[in-house]
Amino acid sequence: MLKIENRIKNKENRMTDRSRIVNFFSTKCFYVLLSIFFSLSSNAQCAMCRAALAGDSNVKKAEAVNDGIVYLMVIPYLLVGLIGVLIYRMYQSKKKKAE
Repeated sequence: MLKIENRIKNKENRMTDRSRIVNFFSTKCFYVLLSIFFSLSSNAQCAMCRAALAGDSNVKKAEAVNDGIVYLMVIPYLLVGLIGVLIYRMYQSKKKKAE
């Protein structure tokens, strides 16, 4: 009798675990799709930048804005790379001390 009861309980537990997993993935997929649909309608520039750069006479301003965007984009990557190198060195020094 106990074996049958244990099997029934295990099956119920598996069903509740599946429903949790399905709920987790369905909500996660919902948020991903929602963010994709809202990002499709977003614009890359603010209204002020677009107004300042509209037309063919502002080529140098457009290049300057693009250079500024690249400059601002590089800084976070350099910081993450620097942190990665520091962590790598820390692990290497711990490994040498352990030997």
